[in-house]
Amino acid sequence: MYRRRNFLLFAAVVTAASMQASAQTSPIPDFSGVWNHPAFPWFEPPAAGPGPITNLSRWAEQRPAGAAGSAGLPAGTVGISDYDQLVGDYNSPILQPWAAAVVKRFGEMSIAGTTFPNPSNQCWPHPIPFIFKQFTMQMIQQKDRITMLYSGDHEVRRVRMNGSHPSPLKPSWYGDSVGHYEGDALVIDTVGVKTDRPYAMQDLFGTPYTNKLHVVERYRLREYDDVKDALERNKKENWLFNGDVFSNHRGKFLQVQVTIEDEGVFTTPWTATMTYVPTDQLNEGVCAENPHEYYSNKDTDVPKADKPDF
Repeated sequence: MYRRRNFLLFAAVVTAASMQASAQTSPIPDFSGVWNHPAFPWFEPPAAGPGPITNLSRWAEQRPAGAAGSAGLPAGTVGISDYDQLVGDYNSPILQPWAAAVVKRFGEMSIAGTTFPNPSNQCWPHPIPFIFKQFTMQMIQQKDRITMLYSGDHEVRRVRMNGSHPSPLKPSWYGDSVGHYEGDALVIDTVGVKTDRPYAMQDLFGTPYTNKLHVVERYRLREYDDVKDALERNKKENWLFNGDVFSNHRGKFLQVQVTIEDEGVFTTPWTATMTYVPTDQLNEGVCAENPHEYYSNKDTDVPKADKPDF
């Protein structure tokens, strides 16, 4: 009896060790390189289930005569997201009432012709997930870390591999990110994004976030047939400001599935994807605080003294 029990225990230990060794020696997918996703806003809505906040103001397709316009505006367009007028869907059931009121207030500013400040146009670090606005990203893989370089304003994310979040956790600009591989996927888990900062928003519509924000990214290399449905949703929702660089590409795509939960803002977790194509280089863009409003081609009113102070 004891011999049989010991044999079964030995067999279980050997099997577990063999499985662990097999997992450790499985090939790690190569995500290294420069990847491009030139679309505003950036998320591809999911095929089903809760998705990101979308724009009530639309471009492109003319509505039938007499039909109401989006966002309460005169009859106009119902095509892709209008990047010149950012009116987040404050009626979305995923928003808690206080967060919906914030999104509505920013939308009213945009309808009135005011470009409200966000991390991008104010040259501040982009929190997660706002940093996905940076459409070009270079991923550098090392044994114990992943480094993600973004084209705009030299922003960098650092991901510790096979670690855990420290406790207590000190909030930071990009949060604390830890990663691991699951088969062909790179999984990145991020918490601790700094809330005590100006322009603490998740997206171009001013959706706020709290210290409960939790973001999980799952990166995979995909073939065209695997991503074509997401690319179609991208074309229907987002402004492809460099044209459609996706549909004619037949090499590898880098697709990330993002799951976002924030009990302080949302009523439910939601998901979306972003699909990248490879590109040649990471061009640098520098953002510097100054009084010139590049989005309106005028200078901000700066207080001026009537006479010298000294």
